[in-house]
Order: sequence, then structure tokens, then C-alpha cells
Amino acid sequence: MSTGSDAARRARDPRLDFFRGLGMGIILVAHIPWNPWTNWIPARFGFSDAADMFVFCSGMASAIAFGRVFDEHGWWVGALRILHRLWQVYWAHVCVVLVVLAVAIGLDQVLGVDHYVQEELKLGPMLDEPGPHLVGLLTLRFVPNYFDILPMYLIVLGMTPAVMALATRSRALVAAASIALWAGAQAGILGLTADAATGRPWFFNPFAWQLLFFTGFAFARGWIPAPKPNWALLAAALATVILSAPLACQSEFSCYAGFGAIPALGAAHDALGPWISKTQLGPLRYGHFLATAYLAYVAVGEGGRRLTGAIPAALRIIGRQTLAVFLTGLVAAQLLGAMLDVSNRSPFAVLVVNILGQVVLFGAASVVSAFKKPPWIRPNDPGRAVSLARSPAAWAAGLPRP
Repeated sequence: MSTGSDAARRARDPRLDFFRGLGMGIILVAHIPWNPWTNWIPARFGFSDAADMFVFCSGMASAIAFGRVFDEHGWWVGALRILHRLWQVYWAHVCVVLVVLAVAIGLDQVLGVDHYVQEELKLGPMLDEPGPHLVGLLTLRFVPNYFDILPMYLIVLGMTPAVMALATRSRALVAAASIALWAGAQAGILGLTADAATGRPWFFNPFAWQLLFFTGFAFARGWIPAPKPNWALLAAALATVILSAPLACQSEFSCYAGFGAIPALGAAHDALGPWISKTQLGPLRYGHFLATAYLAYVAVGEGGRRLTGAIPAALRIIGRQTLAVFLTGLVAAQLLGAMLDVSNRSPFAVLVVNILGQVVLFGAASVVSAFKKPPWIRPNDPGRAVSLARSPAAWAAGLPRP
């Protein structure tokens, strides 16, 4: 079978960047400690949330960014390209944990409290016993709360070479392997420990979440055809989203049990536990995300033709730099949360802090974009292009051979 894919070769899809940027904005709102706006993010009205969007879109982006390397340069160079990305994300994870810890220590010192390290981030053990916790951090045997999505991404992205190898034999093998891993996670057979001292599992079980990642990957590769808009599918997706909303909003702030008016909703939500589990990507959660994704796919129009205006353009800029933006958001969320603490969370302060957070994300994305196109690099210099293209390192980075 042919391993080529039109989806992997085409120019970057504006819809992908838009939804990645939107996901980054929602994740920041969710990460700001005790942010009243968290009452109104999509997670409060459905089984899936921005994390699902992030992982699905990451799968699509990986198919586009790395699939072409496998197609044009073979499996070994493709695997090397994946290894290069894993190296980047691994050190990003380690560094952001240390930076956020330092920020939390600084906030405790400046505000004269013992709150941000111990209560908000629960990183006190890292200060009490730094040796084993630092070793655990470096070996991914200690994954602190709040920092759990990048380790999951590392494991899932690391599966990509195996997936590409299976795909050369049969796409059905890819589907079977992915479903088998997911089923093993549902059965409690496959999982990882985030903290040996407490037995706490990884919040995002990578053996479960790989199903969503490789669903996005398969769509972008063209292994799964994009569904055509039709009324029956649209009605089914809309019904799924609407019917799940009353049962979904049962875990945070004022929306618990129908804003306190319908306790039976809370009981029903609890009864659905394994089916909507975030840690194990429960089947109803997975189905809810696919329904939501289909509605969004239809809503933005073919090729994203309805994504016009300043806000979609800004979100696309953010969506092109998701790693840098995500890291920035992890740090900024703690500072923004402290701003809410000292302002007593007045409605005006909440508005200003949340808008400021989105501006920070846009600024970070803009700066990173500028550094990727610095003035001392002349993109039209043919001599430089040939020199770069002859480098094996460039092939691993995804540049075509001359």
C-alpha cells in the first residue's frame, strides 16, 4: 500500500491552528487557580474538554509535521525526527516544573504566605525531599499535578514510529493496536504511577489517550476519511452534546448538581464514572469529543472559510506555537491567580486578569514566530537553502532533500 498522503503534504490547515489556539486559551482559563470564569468553560457542559481538543489536534499536527518525513526519507529518519521532538518536549517539561516551582516560592515569599507551593501546586515534597523527587522528575516517575499533559504527550508521540511501521502493513493493524491499548487501560491493566509515595496514577493515562491522538493522526493522514456534512450525522452529534450537558456539569464550583437544584444529576454523574473518566478517556468522553469535533468541523465551513476576523486570526497565531504558548500559560496562570488573590476576585479584576492572560499568550506566540523568522536569515538565499538541505540533521527536521 502507498504510505503517501495528500493530507500530510498539503499546506497547514487554518482550522487546525484555530482550534489549537482556542484550546490554549481555554486551558489557561482553567489553569488560573480559583478563576470564576472556569464555571463557563466547555468542560462544564460536556464530558470532553480543551484537553481532548489539544490531544486530538496534536495528533493531526504530528501527522502533518512528521508524516511527511517518514514518507520522503524513510522510517529511520522519521524516527530520528520524532526523537528530536521528544528531546525538546522532555526538557521543556523538566524546565517548566522548576520554573513554576520557583515562581510559587517567590509568591509565597513576597506575599508572606505558605500557600502557593503547598496548597495550590502541592509541590511541598519536592522541597522536603529534593533528591528522590528530582530523580523522579527526570525519569518521569514523579509527575506533579498540574504538569501531567506533557509527559502523556511524550509517551504517545513516542509511539508514532511503531504506528508508522504498522501502517506500512495494514491500517487495520494500527486501529487494532490502538484500541487494544485503550482497552487495556480501561481494564486497569495498563497505567503508570505518578508518585510512588502515594500510588497516585498519571492523571492522563497515555495508553488510553493515545486513542484520541491517533484518531486525529489518522484523519490528517487520510486513513480515516473526513465525514461529509449530512443532517442525520449532524442531528446525532447535536443530540449527544445536548443530552450530555446536564450530566457533565457536576464537578466544579456552582454548577454542581444542576446549580444545587437537582441532586439526582450529581448521582447520575457519579454512576457514569468509568464511562466519562478523564484519566482513562472513558468511551462516553471519547464519543462526546467526536460529536463536538464534528459540530465544530461543520460550523467553521469548508477549509475554515467562516474563520474570518481579528479574533480567529489571533487564535491561529497562537495555535502555530502551542508548545511555547502552553509553557508560557503554565507560568502565567500562577501569577494571574496571585493577582486574583490580592484583588479579592472582584468582577472587574476577574475580567482584567483573564483578558490579560489571553494577551500574554498572543504575545508569547508572536515573539516565538518572530524568532523563527529572524532578519539575519534570508529565506530566499539559494546557497544557504542547498547547504541546509544537504545536512542529515535537516532531513531529520523535516526539510526535503535537494
